[in-house]
Amino acid sequence: MEQSTKTEIEAGVFRRLLKHLDEHKEVQNIELMILADFCRNCLAKWYMAEANKQSETVDYETAREIIYGMSYDEWKQHYQKPATEEQQAAFKAKHS
Repeated sequence: MEQSTKTEIEAGVFRRLLKHLDEHKEVQNIELMILADFCRNCLAKWYMAEANKQSETVDYETAREIIYGMSYDEWKQHYQKPATEEQQAAFKAKHS
C-alpha cells in the first residue's frame, strides 16, 4: 500500500471517529477516560502535537474546536454533565 493511500485511510478513520463522538455527545469525557484512557481533550492535545510536528501552529483551543465541532465552552454548556461520585471513584481507581 502506498503511503499516500495509507494516510488517506487514516484520515478517513479519524474523521469517522470524530463523527462518531459527535453523534454520541451523551458519552462523557470521564467515561472515555475510565474505559479507554483517552477523551476528546486528549484527541485535541494529540492533534495539536501532530500539527506542531508538521510545522503548523495549532493552539489547544483551536484543536478542541476541531475535535468538539464547536468551542469547548459551548460543548460544556450544552453537553457536559457533572461527574457522578461513581465516575469519580472509577477514574481515581484507574489512575492511582
